Amino acid sequence: MSRLLALVSGLALVSAAAPLAAQDVIPSGRVREGRLSFDGHATTGDFVGATTSVTGEMHGGPALSGVAGFVEAQVATLKTGNGHRDRDLNSSLESSRFPTMRYDLTGVVPGPAEGDGQRVTLLGRLTIHGVTRDEQLSAVVRRLPDGVRVTTSFQLNLADYHIGGLTKMLGILRMDPEIQVHVDVTFAP
Repeated sequence: MSRLLALVSGLALVSAAAPLAAQDVIPSGRVREGRLSFDGHATTGDFVGATTSVTGEMHGGPALSGVAGFVEAQVATLKTGNGHRDRDLNSSLESSRFPTMRYDLTGVVPGPAEGDGQRVTLLGRLTIHGVTRDEQLSAVVRRLPDGVRVTTSFQLNLADYHIGGLTKMLGILRMDPEIQVHVDVTFAP
């Protein structure tokens, strides 16, 4: 009997961790854990800004294409490991005036399976620095035994979001307006 229970439990875990398919029912959930980071390039060297203070909700659906929701983070929680750079970052992003960054997901276009996940295109609106733009993001969605994990990386031009203050000391110190953004969030019921 104990072998049978072990076998059934093992099969349940295997099926729960099976690759996500476009037609799978997707449960609703909230962000259980997440990380938002970006790779920046400046005359003083490359750097990473990151936060794990990510919140959001996923409204499930009868299939992957029916999922909607949002993910957001407080601008002031982004840290680069350099206090002076963090102050400049908050100044450029005007964090007291525009305290949050947010992606509102309006739809998902399923793509091919990728390893243990499903490649998708996320359709939605990204709001940074008070500017909202339609953004389609390539992502991978993975089913976990206790939730759904979404990862994406994409290029972002800070000028598209009217973010200034990227030069200091008469242009001697300069930050490239092109950054690479990385998002890794896990939703759980």
